[in-house]
Amino acid sequence: MTSGFASLHPQARGRRAMTLAGTQETPELIVNADDFGASEAVNQAVALAHRHGVLTSASLMVAGDAAEEAVAMARSLPSLAVGLHLVLSDGPAVLSHKQAPHLVDAQGRIARRGPAASIQYGFSRQARRELAWEIASQFEAFARTGLPLAHVDGHEHLHLHPAVLPRVIALGKEFGAHGLRLPRDELRLALSYDRSHLPTKLLWAVVFDAACLAWRQRVLQAGFVITDRVYGLFQTGRMAEAYVLRLLASFRARTAELYLHPTTDKTAVPLGPNSGDLATLLSPAVRRIVETRGFRLTTYPAMTARRL
Repeated sequence: MTSGFASLHPQARGRRAMTLAGTQETPELIVNADDFGASEAVNQAVALAHRHGVLTSASLMVAGDAAEEAVAMARSLPSLAVGLHLVLSDGPAVLSHKQAPHLVDAQGRIARRGPAASIQYGFSRQARRELAWEIASQFEAFARTGLPLAHVDGHEHLHLHPAVLPRVIALGKEFGAHGLRLPRDELRLALSYDRSHLPTKLLWAVVFDAACLAWRQRVLQAGFVITDRVYGLFQTGRMAEAYVLRLLASFRARTAELYLHPTTDKTAVPLGPNSGDLATLLSPAVRRIVETRGFRLTTYPAMTARRL
């Protein structure tokens, strides 16, 4: 039996797909892997999930330890759409400590986690200047790969910060990005599955719903594709098969992005990457519900093309 993303696309399945009850349009689903290029184990997981699972796209860390391997892998997988995963907190930077001393540490990393980085970008003029240079440098590094820029998103969603998103919009347009992630998840669905970490989930719901509402019109006016829903925020790093099956069974949006953090490494990381996310992407049960519910597995560039 043919496996992988191509076998699930409606063109490959002919008329076997059924649309959602009461929905005239075929529901479109982007399935994305974040942190592409972070490690060899993440890269291997992306390739496996695209060839043999439901993964349609990946977001590249251009300064990741295995970024060169990821780019070579992407060239060998032309049906895999690749976007830029901006790293502006807790991750590797393109600039050096000497170039950006207020932003990058001596190990070449932006060490602050999301909340601390957000505060710094709000109050430090020097950090904002270096931040603007780092953002541009990451876009330029992606352009040097020669890969088409499918979309833009951000590590810990720092691309939504007021000091960041206007630059992302401008550079995204300049470099030809098709989509931009606005992480509008469904809190009620997530809590019906797992009520752990409730205070954190409630805080994230307030913060990210407000950010998505504030930026949505500006992102659309700039010409980017956004999806009605983005799933992965409340179960980040823990996108278990049972949760994804429940999500897809209750799906009522026209378009959505589902993002995961797969790896072949069996060592569990609280917020990902985790091998459990890879198992979900390879799950026969997930494949079956995608087929029976008639999802069109897609990418941001494909969605752009259908809207022209």
